Amino acid sequence: MTPPRKRKIRLVAALTSAVVLAGALVYTSFTAASPAVTPSQLLARAQPGQSYQLTGIVARDSIHRAGNDLDFSVANRAGGGRSVSVAYTGAVPDAFREGREVIVSVHRQGSGFVGESGSLITKCPSKFAAAKTGSKPY
Repeated sequence: MTPPRKRKIRLVAALTSAVVLAGALVYTSFTAASPAVTPSQLLARAQPGQSYQLTGIVARDSIHRAGNDLDFSVANRAGGGRSVSVAYTGAVPDAFREGREVIVSVHRQGSGFVGESGSLITKCPSKFAAAKTGSKPY
């Protein structure tokens, strides 16, 4: 076999491998993601055995701790609708408190929802939010 032909075969093999690996990466990225849902959407369509990313606001007077267990409710960001109770065990971010926006991976267990350990994320309020009227800038 001549050297130019060997180079062509190697190039075709390398490009084919690259395309196959890129396709596998794209497929894995889209199939591994769990849908982000609000509490109202979760209550309407949750299926047993499927994981969901629940996003919303920690409801007022809903946080209860017992050792490493944390029970809390998540409400819709816009208000209204029902809230979802979550039983969670795992690391809790320092910024976790009532009124904060959270994202947690949950799955249905019986009639309730269980948070996956290590999946609780608290979004901090934006320091770039619009200033209240009448307030003085720093």
